[in-house]
Amino acid sequence: MIGAIIGDVVGSRFEFNNHLSTNFQLFAKDCSFTDDTVCTVAVADALLKGISFGQSLRHWCLKYPTPKGGYGGSFAAWLHSTNPMPYNSFGNGSAMRASPCAWFYNDRERILDKARQSAECTHDHPEGIRGAMCVADCIYHARFGSQKHEIKELAIREYGYNLDMTCDSIRKTNTFNETCQVTVPQAIVAFLESTDFESAIRLAVSIGGDSDTIAAITGSIAEAFYGVPEHFKSAVLDYLPDEFIKVLSNFDNNKGK
Repeated sequence: MIGAIIGDVVGSRFEFNNHLSTNFQLFAKDCSFTDDTVCTVAVADALLKGISFGQSLRHWCLKYPTPKGGYGGSFAAWLHSTNPMPYNSFGNGSAMRASPCAWFYNDRERILDKARQSAECTHDHPEGIRGAMCVADCIYHARFGSQKHEIKELAIREYGYNLDMTCDSIRKTNTFNETCQVTVPQAIVAFLESTDFESAIRLAVSIGGDSDTIAAITGSIAEAFYGVPEHFKSAVLDYLPDEFIKVLSNFDNNKGK
């Protein structure tokens, strides 16, 4: 899941100031973790502790109430509700936080079940669930040796996404959009066009739109396919609180069940 966090941190400074090129400094002083990282850590911690995803999300997000870019309005209301219930969202928050589910287990059925659960505590709209499950499934297949054309066919066949586009075509017309049905296929296309982990992150940022979340989703799949260079891992840790790093370390020691 470190790939998702790297994508989030790198993309954070471009979320509301898109950079439509692959030429940029990856880690800069105005980079930061956003809600994407907080929620990803929360999902990982829920898996480690065997607690509900909703409980863990509320714990971590209330502990970090003001990440860069803030939380979406409906999610923020859910966080502060005395009776938090799913709110039929199809926002991409479900997809950007799903990656720990795809690493904690080695069994596809369990991975998809946990991805569904991680989404539906808030994003119980079919599109919100579909986005989380598709991302987790792509990661699973990348982990276990599927080729890019097979991952592409999976996203089309099993999840119905239209991937008939390129990064160049997306870049020309893209606007800010926080829905799964728009951003998940865009993130997958950025992964498919990449040649290594770094190029995947650069392509994801370069297409504009919801840059941090698109890069987080792309990075989560790219990590499973390429691995993550050590210098990326060490660089991103400088942006994270110690307790996030502790969860990441614990997760690495216990994943792959």
